[in-house]
Amino acid sequence: MPAPASFTNYIDTHAGAFIKRLGDAVAIQSISSDARRRQDVIVMGNWLNGQLNELGVETKLVDLGTHEMQGQTLQLPPAIIGRLGNDPAKKTVLIYGHYDVQPALKSDGWKTDPFTLVVDEDSGRLIGRGSTDDKGPILGWLNVIEAHKNLRIAMPVNVRLCFEGMEENGSEGLDECIKEEVKKGKDGWFDGVDCVCISDNYWLNTRTPALTYGLRGIAYFSINITGPGQDLHSGLFGRTVHEPMTDLIKLMSKLVDHNGDILIPGIDDMVPPHDEEELKLYRKMDYTTDDIEEAAGGKVALSSDKTAVLMGRMRQPSLSLHGIQGAFSDVGCKTVIPAKIGGKFSIRLVPPQTPEKVIPLVNTYLKAEFAKLNSKNKMVVEYLHGGKPWVADVRHWNFEAAKKAIEAVYKKTPDYTREGGSIPVTLTFAESLGVNVLLLPMGRADDGAHSTNEKLDRSNFIEGTKVLGTYLYEVGAAA
Repeated sequence: MPAPASFTNYIDTHAGAFIKRLGDAVAIQSISSDARRRQDVIVMGNWLNGQLNELGVETKLVDLGTHEMQGQTLQLPPAIIGRLGNDPAKKTVLIYGHYDVQPALKSDGWKTDPFTLVVDEDSGRLIGRGSTDDKGPILGWLNVIEAHKNLRIAMPVNVRLCFEGMEENGSEGLDECIKEEVKKGKDGWFDGVDCVCISDNYWLNTRTPALTYGLRGIAYFSINITGPGQDLHSGLFGRTVHEPMTDLIKLMSKLVDHNGDILIPGIDDMVPPHDEEELKLYRKMDYTTDDIEEAAGGKVALSSDKTAVLMGRMRQPSLSLHGIQGAFSDVGCKTVIPAKIGGKFSIRLVPPQTPEKVIPLVNTYLKAEFAKLNSKNKMVVEYLHGGKPWVADVRHWNFEAAKKAIEAVYKKTPDYTREGGSIPVTLTFAESLGVNVLLLPMGRADDGAHSTNEKLDRSNFIEGTKVLGTYLYEVGAAA
């Protein structure tokens, strides 16, 4: 069932106001992984809650408690649970999103202030941290609700909302919140949910919309090396002591090779081989190695075979090195030997892998490799956070509704993808509610989420809002 013309017309005529609201959201520096910005995350949650209330959405802010981070006890940002409509004759859709963002500094390589939304009229890009991940998609849902409210059109489904402020930092407290709400049964706000829709990922390229039915999981680690009692001068102590940095670089070089192959025994072996039917799915996707290189900003693809690249992203695990905490990284030439450092890396997981299965393999391997160094330093492998992989049934009416919505707005049949990233709450919803979960991306592959100069194309924001609204009509009409 297509959305009424009055709805799509409203979205077009109010695009400027929608972009301004996105700018207001981007301006709030809701960086969940930085203790100094925790109050900003809470401010963002309160701002979003106020926007929802103005649109007639009943909400409650769920206190998720406190946690320890960067040597401080911090209040966790609230989960926002909302509801709009309670018609037993209508289906009920639960929508998830997150209002926190990744860190961003102009000095990282941003061409503009990351927390000032820049509207590039020539390219149509809306540039700013959180524009595509995930403030733009969240506000797309608010745009849909606003249109129906102001047009005095009844929503085609009952809507339930779950927005969090810790997705970029492990989603602490959210799993428990969801499970507790589900346990309340008819007294809970999630009672009667028929399906879940998440818009927190991206098209496979810049041309063809996508529907995502699978996500890789994640296991995030830090290799912590300590030795000297304090930082040392390299002129006084170089070649006289065991240096933590030297040990760490050696260990990190043993995790993954230059072809992306994971060197920890047993990790790759967990994954069953593909069959011919699965290969066909990858071969027919609208995708080339040029797409991955365009999105990456350089000709750096591991293979010229698109199928190999797609499987590397979707159905194989990967290990990436992220950074070294405690190392000198500022401008200038500081000749320091760090006394304490931590090397951060993560493993993206695919079925049947889970964090619980890979953690002992990582610990055993790194302990053995560290022992080979005969170092007097001390090493501790710290598991920081993780989540299981997830795969859904694409034949479900939830996916069919989204497919029809995309075809109605974009006049294209979507690619069906498994995403390389991780959204741990996806599996929590699927297991706790026992319903189909769909990932309906708004942004493109080149949006640069988590990177410098993150953007959301104006067309994706506006047409994507139309897709979200049309999807609700198709769900409402589904048998």
